Amino acid sequence: MKMVEINRRVLLGGAGLALASPLIMTRAAVAQAADSAMDIDHAMPPETHRFKVGNFEVVVVKDGARASGKPQAIFGIDQTPDAVGELLQANFLPPDNFVNSFAPVLVNTGSDVILFDTGMGEGGRANGLGRLVEGLTAAGYTREDVSIVVLTHMHGDHIGGLMEGGQPAFPNARYVTGQVEYDFWVDPARAGTPAEGGHKGVLAKVKPLADKMTFIVDGGDVVSGITGMAAFGHSPGHMIYRLESEGRQLVLAADTANHFVLSLQKPEWEVKFDMDKTAAAATRRRVFDMISTDRLAFLGYHMPFPAVGYVEKVDTGYRYVPKSYQFDI
Repeated sequence: MKMVEINRRVLLGGAGLALASPLIMTRAAVAQAADSAMDIDHAMPPETHRFKVGNFEVVVVKDGARASGKPQAIFGIDQTPDAVGELLQANFLPPDNFVNSFAPVLVNTGSDVILFDTGMGEGGRANGLGRLVEGLTAAGYTREDVSIVVLTHMHGDHIGGLMEGGQPAFPNARYVTGQVEYDFWVDPARAGTPAEGGHKGVLAKVKPLADKMTFIVDGGDVVSGITGMAAFGHSPGHMIYRLESEGRQLVLAADTANHFVLSLQKPEWEVKFDMDKTAAAATRRRVFDMISTDRLAFLGYHMPFPAVGYVEKVDTGYRYVPKSYQFDI
């Protein structure tokens, strides 16, 4: 009797497979035909993340990410390589490499569509970067929708997407940036200095837009509810922005901290790309003391995507706490 039951199971299983086979073959044939019928780009669209700050809609776009080599060459350059590697390993990260990502932000206030920084642009696409416009499209926005572009500062990974083919990438936008930052980079005195490359980039990408540009200083408003704050050091006129709507707040901290462990747990460690390293370290402490004390959310341009979180004061630095559902309820 047991043998009969086993044989029946085998027979039924075989019958089921036989019945399913034409369907499986049909699906495979359809997929093969579809693949051969057109040139399909299987690349995933760039990651986007949407949430609300009061009445403001915030969309974060991953312009791209790349492995950037030895972290000791960028962070903690005044420390021993072993000290940097040990801190990374203590935080479950590899000691010999790190991933750098780039996160421009779009804020829809209901009256304006404001883009903060523009990513790598066309110059980064050969390396899989410069995907901001793709991300905006995926989120339901067009380049023409952007009414204001705000530049936190003028390093290449923030201004690279301003122009496309020699024309403004956001044709209906006006521009806002810090007065100190702009004045530094367009100054002919930059020629022949370590800042010459950045100077040339600003002349090519930013200066052609100057007639549509508003320059602000510490405490200046972009629009109602969005205020600029001086955060100098990473660059000479680096600005951050506080968003406030319906009692909710978010600080767009730009490049105040460039790594969620190395820059936050050790804010005093020197960073290669901070142009004034002493001022940058002091700014990190001032800004993240404020963010931790007031329990504010912040968005960091190089934080792990979607680049939004909080910080808690711990010992001589800060612990990064990624956003979860705080803005959803």
